[in-house]
Amino acid sequence: MTESSFPAWLAAQAAEREERGLTRRLVEADRGELLLDLAGNDYLGLARDPRVVAGAVAAARTYGAGAGASRLVSGTLSIHTELEQAMAAFTDFGSALVFSSGYHANLSVVQALADPDTLVVSDAHVHASMIDACRLARATVTVTPHNDVAAVSRALTGRSQRRALVLAETIYSVLGDAAPVAELAALAAACDAVLIADEAHALGVAGPGGAGLLAAHGLAGRPEVVATATLSKSFGAQGGLVLGLPAVREHLVNRARPFIYDTGLAPAAAGAALAALRVLQATPELAVRVRANAAILAGAAGVGAPAGAVLSVPVPGPREALAGVAAAARNGLRIGCFRPPSTPDGISRLRLTAHAHHTDEELALAVKVLRSIVAGRRGGAAAATAYGGGAAE
Repeated sequence: MTESSFPAWLAAQAAEREERGLTRRLVEADRGELLLDLAGNDYLGLARDPRVVAGAVAAARTYGAGAGASRLVSGTLSIHTELEQAMAAFTDFGSALVFSSGYHANLSVVQALADPDTLVVSDAHVHASMIDACRLARATVTVTPHNDVAAVSRALTGRSQRRALVLAETIYSVLGDAAPVAELAALAAACDAVLIADEAHALGVAGPGGAGLLAAHGLAGRPEVVATATLSKSFGAQGGLVLGLPAVREHLVNRARPFIYDTGLAPAAAGAALAALRVLQATPELAVRVRANAAILAGAAGVGAPAGAVLSVPVPGPREALAGVAAAARNGLRIGCFRPPSTPDGISRLRLTAHAHHTDEELALAVKVLRSIVAGRRGGAAAATAYGGGAAE
């Protein structure tokens, strides 16, 4: 590629995105008109909670602005250890390992637990971080239809590889539906496989006191179950988490390249997450409230109640999704949307997230606006069909 052709290629890529209605732009959320947030992932409203902010500030003052090195050099701090022990106890797993992001947690666990003699069975709707992890793993990968337990069973029982991993999200980030984790864990146990379940959208929202969907099904701490999670959603901070047997933690410390070669989680983020966990433990009704608010929003949007805080509303195409976002903003709401290639099934969707800290008045506004947007989209036959189903497929 010549020097002059590179700008031309970039321009052609941009023009193609614009033509298809798929251009994405960064917007500073803290500027402009103040909107009621139904797009962000601060499910419990803890990102600005004074106790959580104080936890971040105290950690920064004690440990400094950054960890200073990778965890295996000098970047492991006592606050990392405290956070890991607290998260393991909260979720009822044997151990925890903290990462700089949930993306790195997923990359690490698949890359480190797979080898050339491993079959990775991945649900078609897993997060991009798990998809990228499959690409990095030196393993054979089979993608199964969404939540199709029979297909997972066929892949596991028919494999030639000695080892197998099953990848799923406990609550999916696009559709907002739950994985059949009990059935998947039973299959993993029966077929000498390991279930790797991403609790990013469940931890803090689902299960007893927000301990997650695995805890709700009694699967936490099982030897065939490894969980990943994020600290950037319910805990209002930043970072990732892997939960499993102590031997899993030791293996990741020694074999997970995204962990070994990355700087440790910033102390402020660790302090904020630890403070958020303490708030959730003191007020477990936050998890109940966010699910109740999600059910209210789902009713207004004309979709089924989700498993967690994520709502998914199908629309005819990407331009209609953008129009829905714009209509909501004009009426005081910030909502999100998914457009191809971000959607695993190629369907554009409005994406809404419930929050535990929204008041009755704020919910009433959201219900009014959402009903108006959905009613407007139902004016055409195609839109009526698109909006007629539930959030889960």
